[in-house]
Amino acid sequence: MKKSEHKLVHGPDYTIDIYLDPFNERVRVDDYRGHFGRCLIEALRFAEQLGAEKLIFKARSENLNQLVSAGFALEAVIAKYFAGSDAYFFVKYFKAVRRDSLNWLKEDEIVKNVQKLPSGGPMAIPPAEYAIRKADLSDAPQLADLYMSVFQVYPVPMNSPDYIREVMEGDTVFYIYQYNNQIISAASAEINRTYFNAEITDCATLPEHRQFGLMKLLIAGLEQELSQMGIFCTYSIARSLSFGMNAALHQLGYLYGGRLANNCYIFSSLEDMNVWVKNPK
Repeated sequence: MKKSEHKLVHGPDYTIDIYLDPFNERVRVDDYRGHFGRCLIEALRFAEQLGAEKLIFKARSENLNQLVSAGFALEAVIAKYFAGSDAYFFVKYFKAVRRDSLNWLKEDEIVKNVQKLPSGGPMAIPPAEYAIRKADLSDAPQLADLYMSVFQVYPVPMNSPDYIREVMEGDTVFYIYQYNNQIISAASAEINRTYFNAEITDCATLPEHRQFGLMKLLIAGLEQELSQMGIFCTYSIARSLSFGMNAALHQLGYLYGGRLANNCYIFSSLEDMNVWVKNPK
């Protein structure tokens, strides 16, 4: 299968930053400027060429009517994504089976129960044997082993040390917990310096170490580092069927921003993903 790639396409009166994702059978427009109608035509052309089942636009408010007129539907919102302005996830499906979700009502129930939990309280202190720190390039092989152990399927090749080193050398920061000198939990922040936001992602903990609330502490550590960079808008896209991950985000003060249907292949199958967003109050 072809490798996923970003393309920056320039026309005479527009520019579009588009992500081609053959593994997940989707195309995503991450940014655009200029003549919006031509951006839309270009995105649809790429989706057709790829044989994509889903096209996602990270859209601005001024283009919402055009997207609705073109058959797109709103699935999620990330408040203040564009350096203070909201991003709207508008999607268009090209196969009915990609739109239909058998777990939608169950996932609604999970969100409802998560939102009943208290938010913003003190976090647990794990045993002294657990050590938290920022990861470096030498940690890539152990990180790859962790992701391979936790996820049968993942939307990007996190089971590859080379890929992990590549994203580290880009603008992704990893925080890890070690136990007996082994990485047993990790999370990352993928930084967008153009619009001053970051996605909290690549969250994984080995099952036997999940009772200590390590993930919340990792995310809090990432948030502190991001704040020092002047990045205050953080968001995460979590498996809708994972009560624990959705609960951790809610308890850290993230607000539910919607659900992306059949968004990507993760854990063991194609799954819906919940969007959670955090901004300074």
